[in-house]
Amino acid sequence: MHVKTLLNHVCKHQSFVYQAITLTHTGGRDTIEVRIEPRKNGAPLCSICGRPGPVHDCLPPRRCNFIPLWGIAVIFIYAMRRVDCRHCGRPVVERVPWIEGKQQHTTYYALFLARWARRLSWQEVANVFSTNWHSVFSAVRWVVEYGLKHRDLSGIRSLGIDEIQYSKGHKYLTLVYQIDNGCRRLLWIGKERTEQSIAGFFSWYGIKRCRKLRFICSDMWKAYLKAIAEYAPRAMNILDRFHIVANLNRALDLVRRQEVSRLQVNGKEAVLTKTKWILLKRRKKLTRRQRSRFHELMECNLRSVRAYIMKESFQHIWCYLLPTRAGRFLDLWCRDVMRSNIEPMKKMANQLRSHRELILNYFRARRALSSGVVEGMNNKAKLTSRRHYGSEAI
Repeated sequence: MHVKTLLNHVCKHQSFVYQAITLTHTGGRDTIEVRIEPRKNGAPLCSICGRPGPVHDCLPPRRCNFIPLWGIAVIFIYAMRRVDCRHCGRPVVERVPWIEGKQQHTTYYALFLARWARRLSWQEVANVFSTNWHSVFSAVRWVVEYGLKHRDLSGIRSLGIDEIQYSKGHKYLTLVYQIDNGCRRLLWIGKERTEQSIAGFFSWYGIKRCRKLRFICSDMWKAYLKAIAEYAPRAMNILDRFHIVANLNRALDLVRRQEVSRLQVNGKEAVLTKTKWILLKRRKKLTRRQRSRFHELMECNLRSVRAYIMKESFQHIWCYLLPTRAGRFLDLWCRDVMRSNIEPMKKMANQLRSHRELILNYFRARRALSSGVVEGMNNKAKLTSRRHYGSEAI
């Protein structure tokens, strides 16, 4: 099969034909040069309005990269024509189907690099296909801009809002996802996790679309809660189960660290040595060695053990189906915790009391929505941010 036959099978263009195809050796590597010519009597299209017009003149031949064949670089060579467009009132460069604007890569090559960039780091993609990091970056940017321009925002009913850390220090990105069943995708990214940043999303999203939202999952960050109440008052704000459990684990770990410091004064810190993950893990996920250590801890009269029992007893709330019963359990649990003398757990109980109605929205929504899917997509976003490694950041 000839290269010309293969190109006509993969990407045939109605108003253009592939002419001379030559194999050259330039710059220390083999290159397949493909010269493209317009069909006879074919009128060029204006790149602005898309209307045909007479030829004004021709520009010098332009080279652009195509998908490599058998590891050999493929270059399209074409002399762009300028259209004497009557509608635009000035000479305009023609529209061609294999390239957009002043890019140096064909759209086929940009899609090719962007797909590989989803699997490998951008620098690895550049090394494998004999290009540079900036070419991969421009390809990914073009694909993202095309997707943003042509995406459909209708029918969105559920959103998930969360943040990720993208650099050293307290530097965050606010991410908004669509988490409807059957369609889960990233919708918007904003710098920082302030009320102004999330307000920027709602301003971009529009008042009409905000009125159609039914559910919004978020954590207890005040900036998010305030902006959701202001811009999407009709939506049910659901506090995520994942973040509540994570906060309980942080409170438990704080109790353990405080107790370790107290026991060090008496030289008894060995009681809680290497017990962090034993207390944070669920009992059914403990290893055999951890179980024996766990039983030893349960026999000790420690604040950490009491805090662990409080944390584990709270997990029963997720077994309820009705919000009234879940609310009754939450009230009793907070009452018992407030009677204890463990300040981190009491602080957590006060936090849960202040967000009681938002927590019960999880049950009012029939436990159908949570930010677990958001955390999964956050991990993908973090992985993608690592893959853009190169000489410059996005």
